[in-house]
Amino acid sequence: MPFPRASGLLLHPTSFPGQFGVGDLGPEAYRFVDFMVQSGQQLWQVLPLGPTGFGNSPYMCYSAMAGNPLLISLEQLQEQELLQAEDLELGVGFRSETIAYEQVIPMKQGLLRLAYDNFKAGVFPELTLAFQKFCQTRVWLEDFALFMALKDAHWGAAWNTWPQEIAHRQPIAMVHWRQKLQSDVEMHKFWQFQFFQQWSNLKKYANDNGIQIIGDIPIYVAHNSADVWSNPDQFFLDLETGEPALMAGVPPDYFSETGQLWGNPIYQWERMEKQGFKWWIQRFRTMLDYVDLIRVDHFRGFRAFWQVKQGETTAMNGEWIKAPGDELFEALRDELGKLPILAEDLGIITPDVEALRDKFEFPGMKILHFAFGSGSGNPYLPYNHIQNCLVYTGTHDNNTTVGWFHDMPEHERIFVEGYMGGLSEEGIHWDLIRLALSSVANQVIIPVQDLLGLGTEARMNLPSTSGGNWAWRYRSGGLTDAIAERLLQLTDTYGRAPVKTDDSWD
Repeated sequence: MPFPRASGLLLHPTSFPGQFGVGDLGPEAYRFVDFMVQSGQQLWQVLPLGPTGFGNSPYMCYSAMAGNPLLISLEQLQEQELLQAEDLELGVGFRSETIAYEQVIPMKQGLLRLAYDNFKAGVFPELTLAFQKFCQTRVWLEDFALFMALKDAHWGAAWNTWPQEIAHRQPIAMVHWRQKLQSDVEMHKFWQFQFFQQWSNLKKYANDNGIQIIGDIPIYVAHNSADVWSNPDQFFLDLETGEPALMAGVPPDYFSETGQLWGNPIYQWERMEKQGFKWWIQRFRTMLDYVDLIRVDHFRGFRAFWQVKQGETTAMNGEWIKAPGDELFEALRDELGKLPILAEDLGIITPDVEALRDKFEFPGMKILHFAFGSGSGNPYLPYNHIQNCLVYTGTHDNNTTVGWFHDMPEHERIFVEGYMGGLSEEGIHWDLIRLALSSVANQVIIPVQDLLGLGTEARMNLPSTSGGNWAWRYRSGGLTDAIAERLLQLTDTYGRAPVKTDDSWD
């Protein structure tokens, strides 16, 4: 699906500033959209928005369908009279540039629980009607809410360690636990209602201002998730322990000498295909309800995936297994129409992966941080770009541009400087932003860290590590008018700004 020439920014909502310790869907999110309009941007790429588990990674969520309650704006709950001004005073004193999850999570969950209690105790006829309608139209909601209530009731333990009868969803146990946890189940439903109500309003504001949202679908789901618990027949699991019998990952690569052992369970692709890919169709349909475009993470896994047996501690000892990518995307296209998909085609990409991508006209990704280390044939060098691709300075898995350049070997730094005809006084981050925007590629995405010229301290994620990731936030007021004006100038110069008519942008 070809896309028009445009550019945008990469930022997860947790990275917004604000007084409550973690970014959310409140006032700063709307200010960010205003900044994008001011700077001529038309694409906002977010990472997955699901409820995160251990490690706080948005790529390891408790659900592939649900939203993260941490992103719910407390100010908007106050506007609905579900919280009072004095309740929000608990948010004062958190660090401004990093998320202290161990402090933020209990504080925010306590206030969200209070908001639900106030909802149940009060009289909110319009809100109640909207909540009831939401519950009736989300087919995944019942299983997710019960899963989360069960997890809470079992002190956060993984579902396969629960009593066998509920771990295996025996009918009598399901009825028993639904009755026992009725209030908690409804609370989790209410949190999802609030998340999607707030997100839908924010998305509409972005869309009304000419900005499309790029969502993100990780190819795999977390083992400790409502998806696996409620659909165990879709995954390769050990029948006795419930643990993944076959685990996902990638072999040794640029990021890790021992590969990346993600630990997610492998799909039972043959069974999924026989069922018409019903689970995948529901997943994509749900995603397209609240984003405009979808970046498919680890696209190469839809042609062949790296499979590691249970018991391995690294991803080195695995094997490539063929996946039914053609059949899947044909089924999705037949059911959903033309697919607004962007393919994350990084890593070990073989001709058959490229053929799958090109068959469906999915744009691939080009990362400028990868462009300067292997000679003139490097596909990431701008003069090797094609139109139907998406160019980044770096992604959430890369260092920031300033950190990347600082850590670069001297001979590579010399090559970068020579390629760009020397460095400007504006800094390497603006030089690389200019290089990306000048590419022939239809779309460009710039991480906000690079706009701000931040170093390694602002890195979002370091693959194959478990601590200190996903915690970066920018300071309030950091996205200044001067940055917006400079970005707009470059965006307009390279033909990526909206067309201006009279005093407005179209």
